[in-house]
Amino acid sequence: MPPIAHPGRLLQREIEARNRSANRLALDIGVPSGRITDILNGRRSITADTAVRLGLYFGNRPQFWLGLQSQYEIARIERERGTAIVRQVRRPTAPA
Repeated sequence: MPPIAHPGRLLQREIEARNRSANRLALDIGVPSGRITDILNGRRSITADTAVRLGLYFGNRPQFWLGLQSQYEIARIERERGTAIVRQVRRPTAPA
């Protein structure tokens, strides 16, 4: 299964498409520049707070940004530990 990209990669493309810098985005949405830099570098997740701010800034819904983050996290866990999790989870059986 090919790796799914961290949402920071899409954020980077959105910033570049608008000829902005990470620092300018941080100032515009009212967060520390380190938060944006960490997201862009895949070291930090997009939180609900950041998703609301990005949604307002880019004119889309916060759910878009949180959806990207949750898809990334699920794909990463499935790739890294999926087999072990499948072995550990015991599904309920139907009553006899």
